[in-house]
Order: sequence, then structure tokens, then C-alpha cells
Amino acid sequence: MRGFWKLTWTEIKLFLREPMAAFFTLAFPLMMLFLFGSIYGNEPTPFFGGYGSVDVSVPAYTAMIIATSGLLGVTITMASYREQGILRRLKATPLRPQSILGAQVIVIFLMTTLGMVLLVIAGKLVYGLRFDGNPLNVVLAFVLSSMSFFALGFVLAGLLPTARTAQIVAMVLFYPMIFLSGAAIPREMLPESIRELAQVLPLSHVVTLLRGLWMGDPWTKHLGEVGILTLLLIAGVLVSSKTFRWE
Repeated sequence: MRGFWKLTWTEIKLFLREPMAAFFTLAFPLMMLFLFGSIYGNEPTPFFGGYGSVDVSVPAYTAMIIATSGLLGVTITMASYREQGILRRLKATPLRPQSILGAQVIVIFLMTTLGMVLLVIAGKLVYGLRFDGNPLNVVLAFVLSSMSFFALGFVLAGLLPTARTAQIVAMVLFYPMIFLSGAAIPREMLPESIRELAQVLPLSHVVTLLRGLWMGDPWTKHLGEVGILTLLLIAGVLVSSKTFRWE
């Protein structure tokens, strides 16, 4: 157990030293918050159903953090570790394979959670962020969404042959997804045709779920999103268990 926590702590330090991962998980969402908050403010408006732009953006930016961690964090990190022989060397240690992968999941989830916490604190202190939901519901949705995208990240890491390919594919998936799903730009600002097309993207369902629960919707209103993300999680775990490679 001591080796597991030592590995986890080491991975936390490595994550914080990686500029791209730390920037997109911790800094970029805050920059987006302050940019759009300074332009639009957070006055309630009928355009956002009686909420302000920051009120609807914080749960959406949380979805963006989840996508960052799953598509960029898990995919690129695992592919790079495999290519550099780090996974092979870790597997040769007394630690069980489940512990090695578990440490990665814990670290990335902690950083994802930290990104959300910083976002909420900044939104509340600077813009008077409004929250009408049940905190437990939002936390459960956050965990489900995170684990679903982490599973997707492990699938991509197992299927893609090199770290460079993993980085390219992850970026190609990430950028269109955050802009079309309503994670980076409020979906109210997108054309109806784009919003309908974006329903095929898993991140769209994360945005819908988090925004809805944030504003007080009951779980029963979002059973479709919960079902899709649960299926993504189960499929991701099953596929990655077959495709994940240590070397």
C-alpha cells in the first residue's frame, strides 16, 4: 500500500510539472470564465432561462475539464508511458497492475476535481455564481462523467500505436467536441442544426447533465444522459481491458 501511495504522489508532481496538462485542466477554464465574464457579466437574462452567462458556463466548463482529463490526460499520458517503457518498468515492480492504473485514475480525477473547485470558487467570489441544484446530485454526475471519459481515454491509449498519434487523435477529437457540445460556448449561441448534430458527441450529454442538475433538475429528467454515459463507461472498461498494452 505504501508503494501505491508513493506512486500516486509521484504522479501528482509529474502532472503539475507538465505544462500542457496543468494549463488545460487548471488554468484554461479560469481564463475562459474571466474572459466571457468580463464581456457578458452575470446578470440574469431570459436568453439563458433567467440565469447569467457565468451561471450556465461553470457547469459547461466543468464538462470541458472532464474532456481535457479524459481525452488529453489519460490518452496521451498512457500512450507516452507505454512508448517510453515506463509502463513496462512499473509492471516489473511489486505493485499489482490494477494498482498502477488505479494510481493514474486517482491522480487525474484529483486534478479534474481541483479544476472544478477552482472554477466554482472563482465564479462565486467574482461573479456571484448561482447554484440551485442538489450538491450530491452534481457530485455523482461529475464522478460518472469523469469515469466515462477516463474509460474512453484508456480505449484510445490502447488502440493508438504511438504517443504522437495519440496526441494528434486526442486533439482532433477534443477541440471540435468542446466547441460543438456547448462546453466552451453556451449552446444557446449555437445554431439549432449544430445543436442537433452535437447530440452524437458524448460531451454534449455531460454538458446537458451537469447544467440540468446544477439548475435544480431532478435525475428523472436526465435518465437518457445517465444511460448514455453509463454505457460509455461500461463499454470503455470492457474494450480497454482487451486493448490496453503495457509495451
